[in-house]
Amino acid sequence: MAVRNKDPFFYGYYVVAAGFGIWFIGWGSYSICFGVFLKPLIAEFGWSRADTSLAYSSMFMVQATIGILMGWLTDRIGSRRLMLVFGSFIGISYVLLSQVHALWQFQLSYALAGGIGTSVLNIPVIVAVSRWFKKRQGFMLGIVQAGAGIGGFIFPPLTGWIILTYGWREAYFYLGICTLVIMFICGWFLRSAPVNERRPAAVDAGAAAPKKPLTPSKPLAPVRHPLLHGAFWLLLGIYGSFGFCRATFLAHIAAYTQDLGFTLSDGAFITALISGASIAGRVGTGRLSDRLGNRSALAVSFGITTAAILMALAANNLWILYLFGLAFGFAWGAQAVLRFTATSEVFGLSSLGILLGLLSFVEAMAAMIGSYMGGYVFDHFGNYKPIFWAGAIIAVLGVIFSFFLRTRSQSGS
Repeated sequence: MAVRNKDPFFYGYYVVAAGFGIWFIGWGSYSICFGVFLKPLIAEFGWSRADTSLAYSSMFMVQATIGILMGWLTDRIGSRRLMLVFGSFIGISYVLLSQVHALWQFQLSYALAGGIGTSVLNIPVIVAVSRWFKKRQGFMLGIVQAGAGIGGFIFPPLTGWIILTYGWREAYFYLGICTLVIMFICGWFLRSAPVNERRPAAVDAGAAAPKKPLTPSKPLAPVRHPLLHGAFWLLLGIYGSFGFCRATFLAHIAAYTQDLGFTLSDGAFITALISGASIAGRVGTGRLSDRLGNRSALAVSFGITTAAILMALAANNLWILYLFGLAFGFAWGAQAVLRFTATSEVFGLSSLGILLGLLSFVEAMAAMIGSYMGGYVFDHFGNYKPIFWAGAIIAVLGVIFSFFLRTRSQSGS
């Protein structure tokens, strides 16, 4: 069958655009903007930071629990149906949050509705894009992931402005309507590739057809009993370190900035810097890992995280906080990519789905603990320094775990 080398209407491009939009509004707003609302909510209701943060941390637990089923549901129901149904819960959560008058209402709306909605953001999108693209799959998935960074750069300052101009209820409501519209439009275009429309392994739209079939590289033999493999436990530590540091600072850096005497807009901008810099981390990771290898690149990224946290602890002006945001965001973006590539490099592809499910669940639990403990520590000590020091120590552990991680070729297994 002849393959047109350049097809501007290749449907896979629409799927990538849809995935970008889903990550733009889903991860870019819902998971990033929590900290921007933290102090306005506490100022109105007098809730403790621990109780308020519990909503955010519980979202990770719900997300991880339901996320375990997403691979199975994606194969049986399809990415489009899952997104149209489950993705709408993010918008519903926003609208419900705009109407809360009690702590339990806030926690239930954020944790349950938000957890259900965010559980569908990863696997259905990744599966849909992967089925449309083979040769340029990594590049297309990178475009999708960039949506989270760009959304996270735009929404925190925008949300802060809406809160200061109209109020936090209006901010939640506007975000809810925007999310419902974008999720519906993008979800509608997120369909799996019919067999007769999928590109061959090395031929996507715009890619030259090979003159002869390509010989696939020989896959790594599966590791028997991966839970007994030392590398699994090192990866467990890496995923846990990543989840703890990411969630703790995304949830509390805006409030920390305001505690230092700066404005809500300043805190929102620091949050945006973190997300914007994560794009550079995701893009720059390829060259970094090519030069150093995944293991060394991970160690360097956790070293940058440690340095960034120390900058935040010593911050006495906005410029230091800006440097923190750039460094922390770059390291976060690098780790977001490297932890997955390191896992496949160590264990191969045969059992990758199950392993990623286990590792991602641990990551979500670490994120839950970090985001909650940030509020708990502030309530008991009056500042964030103890939890920030804990984050620095955990980042150092990430360096150590990464340093001792060995690929199968290095370990000889």
